[in-house]
Amino acid sequence: MAEQKIRSLLLVDSDADERRLVAAIATRAGWSVVNAADADVAVTLLQGPYGRDIQAVLIGNWQPETGPGLIDTLRDKRPNLPTIILSSGDSVSIAVEAMRAGASDFLTRPVAPERLLEALAANADRRRGAGELAPMAEKIAPSLSLEQLIGSGPEFRAALAQAAKAARSRLPILIVGEAGTGKETFARAIHAASLRSRGPLVVVDCKAIPANIIDSELFGHEKGAFPGAFDSKVGKLVRADGGTLLLDDITAMPPETQQRLDRVLATGEVRPVGCNGSYSIDVRVIATAGRRLPEQFDEGLAERITATTVVIPPLRERSEDIPSLSRHLLSRFSEQLGLQPVLIGNDALALLMRYGWPGNVRQLAGVLFRAALQCEGTSLAAQHFPHIEMQSRFNNRATDIAPSLSENRSEAALTGNPAVTLFQSDGHIRQMEDIEADIIRLAIGHYRGRMTEVARRLGIGRSTLYRKLGEIGIDTAA
Repeated sequence: MAEQKIRSLLLVDSDADERRLVAAIATRAGWSVVNAADADVAVTLLQGPYGRDIQAVLIGNWQPETGPGLIDTLRDKRPNLPTIILSSGDSVSIAVEAMRAGASDFLTRPVAPERLLEALAANADRRRGAGELAPMAEKIAPSLSLEQLIGSGPEFRAALAQAAKAARSRLPILIVGEAGTGKETFARAIHAASLRSRGPLVVVDCKAIPANIIDSELFGHEKGAFPGAFDSKVGKLVRADGGTLLLDDITAMPPETQQRLDRVLATGEVRPVGCNGSYSIDVRVIATAGRRLPEQFDEGLAERITATTVVIPPLRERSEDIPSLSRHLLSRFSEQLGLQPVLIGNDALALLMRYGWPGNVRQLAGVLFRAALQCEGTSLAAQHFPHIEMQSRFNNRATDIAPSLSENRSEAALTGNPAVTLFQSDGHIRQMEDIEADIIRLAIGHYRGRMTEVARRLGIGRSTLYRKLGEIGIDTAA
């Protein structure tokens, strides 16, 4: 058996406590961490006898004045060494500056252990391009309505239609999709389209909260309820009263907490830890999961939240959406970051459509962001994505392969001409109401929401149009 090579991480941070925290997270995932308190020590370690074993660098005390110079120094010794930045400032401008200086990825404190390990794995994987999973799109993403979400494939349009109908109810919703497919974006759009849109949207990342304190985070606690409870705390359920509670990755929730949450949803009463009384709340729960709920998940809670399930297809199953998504993302980068507007050519789009995108839309956004930063002209071509071309040709991972598209669908996607899909993936014709809903959505977009013009071009009256809008869940399109 071949000996498994140890992955080494060079951690540069002047704060010893931060070094210990990050090192503990990385070590549990199988990384060997080499610590450096400053740039000089980092360079010395990199040039040392074990420097070649270092597969990634994490700079934990990024400073705009000295950071670029440190990256230059490290890259001078190891040109292709991935460099990840961990900053205390949640500023897009800082992220742009760091990545322009050559950083491979950018994270902000406090960082969830899973996000840190995802960044390390992504940048140490030579089969992926550096910074592919950088969540820059999440940092600048505006709130989008359901009608603004981009996608023309039947599975994606079905997910949108189901989300629109569910938005009008009070029932819990489960959104299922692979990492990076846009589950939180869907959830925020559902909240915005609901009668609770004026209420709060409170987000809880279940996988980022330790199991021993998640009850306190959700339900709150009283002073003295447990060792360390020096003050009372209002739980997220109470904070979300009158609005929506978004539970990200609910499968990470401990079984006991699942049971307590089920009782809260059944009774509308939440009891903080250590409290004899309870609070009446009115909260709508939207949960997300990377897969269908496992069998060991609490039966009562599973039945409650899966009554309405929205399944978002992975990007590799809707490759025809990549051109419109790419143009939208590049436009957003230009508008919100002040970058020079960048177009993208059909050769580049065709290349991106052939790739399987294991990181889905989040990965696509990261790839486009890096390419836009490094582009010296006004248009992106296939040559700006060499790592994507290499993976499309030589990798054997199933998630790196996109299914082939028909010539007509490829041509429509590349030219930007909208198309209505008539057939499902199994070859059967879609239902008439679904096709009609797609045509109405296309007309609304084409005529920029001018409902009189939409009705006239579709050959129907305004009252008929508004009735159909209500049937497909577009209540606010006017």
